[in-house]
Amino acid sequence: MTEREKVIALVDNDGLKKSDAIVLLEGDGLNRYEKAVTLYKQNWASRIIFSGGIVDYEYGSFPFSDVLPHMLIKGVPESDIIHEDKSLNTREQAVEVINLAVSNGWKRLILVATHEHQYRAYLTFLRVVLDAGCNIILYNSPVRNLTWFTANPWGRRIDRLQQEFDRIDKYSELGHLATYEEAITYQEWKERQV
Repeated sequence: MTEREKVIALVDNDGLKKSDAIVLLEGDGLNRYEKAVTLYKQNWASRIIFSGGIVDYEYGSFPFSDVLPHMLIKGVPESDIIHEDKSLNTREQAVEVINLAVSNGWKRLILVATHEHQYRAYLTFLRVVLDAGCNIILYNSPVRNLTWFTANPWGRRIDRLQQEFDRIDKYSELGHLATYEEAITYQEWKERQV
């Protein structure tokens, strides 16, 4: 089994513990917010951070102003929703959210992305956590039950999965992502913390 395969298994089967915030990563249209709302209503955390300031409908980056009404209708009070609006990509999301967590003394975050993006998102956030030495615990809770082969305006998920692993290779070379080995070591450390 490769290190990559181990990380896939760990991310896909990550357990959750009560956390300080649910991090809803912008992107994939309106396919992510319901997962964040469900986690919130199940009391996994008392706040949702909507992370991202991009508006690109063709790529699936719907603005906060489009997503917020859906969360409110589902029963999340606006006072429990934070909009991190500085970031324009996954790496910037990680930096901004981890800075927010550190400044607020938050120790546990639940990351919500769609299943094909979760691996890169997690490795990106983990790189920032490791570099900051802040011992924040990251939990993975990807959106499930989405189609793999049906095309939407920004592509089929099965094709985007390969693109995500290509990006993992590319951004790893730039030092923007934790390595698979670091992720495995971190997951082992995390398991001992909870």
